[in-house]
Amino acid sequence: MTTVYSRPGVAPAPPAPKRSPVVPVLVVLWGGAVGVLALWWHDTGSVVGSAGVLTGAGRIAGLLAGYACAVLVALMARVPLLERRIGADRVTRWHAMAGRYTICLLVAHVVLILLGYAAQDGSSFVDETLTVVLDYPEMLKGAAGTVILFAVGIVSARAVRRRVAHEFWYYVHLLTYAAVFLTFGHQLALGSDFVGSRAAQAAWYALYLGVAALVVWFRILAPVRLNLRHRLRVDTVHREAPGVYSVVIRGRRLDEMGALPGQFLRWRFLTEGMRWTSTPYSLSAPPRPDLLRITVKALGDHSAAVALLRPGTRVWAEGPYGALTADRRSAHKSLLIAGGVGVTPLRALFETLPGEVTLLYRARSAQDLALGGELEAVALWRGAKVHYALNGPDGRRPDLTARSLRAAVPDLDAHDVYLCGPHGFAQDLYRALRAAGVPDSRIHHESFEL
Repeated sequence: MTTVYSRPGVAPAPPAPKRSPVVPVLVVLWGGAVGVLALWWHDTGSVVGSAGVLTGAGRIAGLLAGYACAVLVALMARVPLLERRIGADRVTRWHAMAGRYTICLLVAHVVLILLGYAAQDGSSFVDETLTVVLDYPEMLKGAAGTVILFAVGIVSARAVRRRVAHEFWYYVHLLTYAAVFLTFGHQLALGSDFVGSRAAQAAWYALYLGVAALVVWFRILAPVRLNLRHRLRVDTVHREAPGVYSVVIRGRRLDEMGALPGQFLRWRFLTEGMRWTSTPYSLSAPPRPDLLRITVKALGDHSAAVALLRPGTRVWAEGPYGALTADRRSAHKSLLIAGGVGVTPLRALFETLPGEVTLLYRARSAQDLALGGELEAVALWRGAKVHYALNGPDGRRPDLTARSLRAAVPDLDAHDVYLCGPHGFAQDLYRALRAAGVPDSRIHHESFEL
């Protein structure tokens, strides 16, 4: 991809960073949970005896689990407000947390309700379970949906996920939609808070239909519209460093896509062995009206196959996503810290961020410095600085501490810091930056790890 640089002018004053919607979104989500508890309180009279306590606790857990299911799906509907303003990595962490809450609430609901019913009817736990599942309305579907959710939870556990293929995890994860559909009828048919209350039923329908609309629009219709409009295809593939390749993608009216330096898209290459996997890769150069570029390191089967892509291969993309953009800037100076292939989004920012910019690039050796020639050219063009942190001749890793960072950038606390790299690297650098006096609000980081 030929990069065309424009001459820098006087750096404008940094704009006030856009206010993150994190707090309002969290207030809405937790406010919904409070509303669910209020619904139970309104429809519950006195709680009498152990059976009443167990049943009441089970109802609360069930209502919260139903609400959590809706939140779980909404958080992965790829709503631009969340993905581009809060950050895809943070939203993904919220989704994972919501999943854990959902599974715990489901377990509590099932166990407590069945224990309460068994105490009320004077039957055993096993007999009561069979009676509820086989005889109660909508319970067969509800039980099937619950089993699916448990299976999704097991596959999503970190210890299990590390041992299964990404494609297997992904398609099992998609069964969440089926599970939510199967359990919805059970919630309205047996939930005493909904039976006979049209207002509560209407609110529940509005919640679930609203979430379904978000999924249909942003996960189906918006990507279809994007790909029909831009007609993406692989233009060229070339080697940047050992195991690192850049893919230039050609399309129509790409400036209308709204992609910004620092953002990523989810890419699906429509060729054998790759068409069933959608993988996030950052833009490694500022987008142009006809070209986009990503740079990929071979870390698995899918990323390794990128080197074998042929020109003309059709590409299906979703996005752009991510909040690691210039919109976060609040200072005149910026420090970009890249670890390995984490340099890709920072390469685009290095060229485009206004003001005084410094790049610190951590790699094992000079041969592993992907895009190094471009970084030097950008630094020369705009008068920026590039520092490299490479292993010593004996393989010893460089010491990236608060002290060494301040030595490289004396006024470090006056910088915005953009950080991208492996999870452990990013955590270590974050702690070092905080120890060096950089405010948390000026450390900007995104990670693709779930």
